[in-house]
Amino acid sequence: MNNRPGLGDLTAFAAIVAHRSFRKAADELGLSPSTLSHMIRTLEQTMGVRLLNRTTRSVAPTEAGARLAERLAPVIRDFDRALEEVDAYRGRPSGTLRINASEIAARMLIQSVVPTFLARNPDMSLDLVTEDRLVDIVAEGFDAGIRLGEAVPQDMIAVRFGGEARFVAVAAPAYLAAHAAPRVPDDLKDHACIRFRLRSGKLFRWEFEKHGQEISIDVPGALVLNHLDLMAEAAAGGLGIAYVSEHAAAPHLERGTLVCVLEDWCPFIPGLFLYYPGHRHVPAGLRAFIDVLKEVG
Repeated sequence: MNNRPGLGDLTAFAAIVAHRSFRKAADELGLSPSTLSHMIRTLEQTMGVRLLNRTTRSVAPTEAGARLAERLAPVIRDFDRALEEVDAYRGRPSGTLRINASEIAARMLIQSVVPTFLARNPDMSLDLVTEDRLVDIVAEGFDAGIRLGEAVPQDMIAVRFGGEARFVAVAAPAYLAAHAAPRVPDDLKDHACIRFRLRSGKLFRWEFEKHGQEISIDVPGALVLNHLDLMAEAAAGGLGIAYVSEHAAAPHLERGTLVCVLEDWCPFIPGLFLYYPGHRHVPAGLRAFIDVLKEVG
């Protein structure tokens, strides 16, 4: 090939394939969609083959494009790794650290870890994305993820922080004054429960455990929400019993607008973990973030 494609054009192509979107790839690269479109046209002309099928609603690689993207992925990773290794000689990390986390985890990080990390690493920026769903952090371009221990993929290196966690059943004192507090999980069938809808569309089953006895209940309830903080607020407003993370309930418990029920059925579980793929070079920025996490998280 006489006219070799530029690395910038190839990186842009790989980003579009990863996101299946010109707009999202443009946001990641800091370019306009029109500039990105021009780069792809130039790349296709240089290579003499169509690489992407584009419609007004979607973008997907052609067979040739899919093959190119597959071969490019390790090359671009190695290139980024080489830059990171050289960057280490600068004495301090620089660039952008991308972390995918649950909203509760993000709130905890912002309270302590994030301020310290950014203050110590002025050349770093942090892109903290919150989602309920568990994403493939490698496929979606994240350096690390943060989830409860039970949700961390087994092939990842995990760093625990924040101590143990648990979900608690809570209700407002006014609600309990009008309805006898449940003494065992089965009593919830006679209560108004505030239910939680998962991103998949399924309703979350409340899970309890005591002395090795585990119970999973599909509780009744007319109100369904998809946000733990809203569930805690709804319970504090007297709308029923909610089953939420202790972190989400904490402000209401401190004010006395919520109290725990079935507390001896709500066991502690391994808390939050930051995780990242072990087979990849660990960027300097991520190493610096982990150091802060271990210190103040």
